[in-house]
Amino acid sequence: MKRGIPRFLEVFVDCPIDVLTSRDVKGLYKRALAGELKNFTGISDPYEVPVQPDIVIRSDLESIEESLEKIWRELVQKGIICE
Repeated sequence: MKRGIPRFLEVFVDCPIDVLTSRDVKGLYKRALAGELKNFTGISDPYEVPVQPDIVIRSDLESIEESLEKIWRELVQKGIICE
């Protein structure tokens, strides 16, 4: 890899708890919200939002294709991959 080209991108996938709960096929978020699961990240255990991620994906507002396109564009723009 060339000097000065980043080795990774920080991608923050942001999604509200209510949407995560509705998508959770195992029911873990419901159990955590009910207090049945301890130390569950984002519920009973703190989650620290990244200070300055390279990309923010809003999975409740964007399609998978839109999210992938954002990531692809950033990888190309930063010279990590070539088109």
